[in-house]
Amino acid sequence: MQHEVKRRFKDQLFGQFARIGGALANGHRLELLDVLAQAERSVEELAAETGLTVANASQHLQVLRRAGLVEARREGTRVCYRPAGPEVFALWQALRGAGEARLAEIDRVVATYLGDRAQMEEVGPDELLRRLEAGEVTLIDVRPLVESGHGRIAGARAIPIDQLEARLPELPPDRPVVAYCRGPYCVYADEAVQLLTQHGFRAARLAGGFPDWRAAGLPTENGQTASTPGGTTR
Repeated sequence: MQHEVKRRFKDQLFGQFARIGGALANGHRLELLDVLAQAERSVEELAAETGLTVANASQHLQVLRRAGLVEARREGTRVCYRPAGPEVFALWQALRGAGEARLAEIDRVVATYLGDRAQMEEVGPDELLRRLEAGEVTLIDVRPLVESGHGRIAGARAIPIDQLEARLPELPPDRPVVAYCRGPYCVYADEAVQLLTQHGFRAARLAGGFPDWRAAGLPTENGQTASTPGGTTR
């Protein structure tokens, strides 16, 4: 390949990759991807979740769409968005991990706002799977129903955080409870652990969230169907 042709090839190739980087270079757009990792949502729902106006949310979503990171479909007058594929969450997961490893500021922000978490028991995915298989814990998904209804950890009870206190009688009082939500920076599970502890339950939070669990190929369910590692159902 001639030098000039090779140079044009490299410039065009890396320029295309840079479109992805440019789309991710905004905190609001990363948060939108984090929410969309849970379930398909409308522009209005995404705006409400992220504290944006509908117009601003729509603009950010268009940037993500042009970069091939999200897809849209129309449902009547609503436009709903979803990640373009599992590699989109993997990209966000990798970026998140790199930030946690390389940016001390992330630790400081987490310590400032999630300081109470240090006193909570945290359960990893492998340990949670073992406890579930042994019947040792009650697992609750405290995300909004629109998210848990699209998929949850196999065996989990869907109890949104705003319903948890009223539904405490549904939980066996003599069995530890593990709560999970969207991911490592979602506070729903923290709030659930605090509430459960106040009412005498032994409670812990899952490290990570549902998208991380699903990306690891661990058992999930949607409605009445549960999937096991390897893609079978039970």
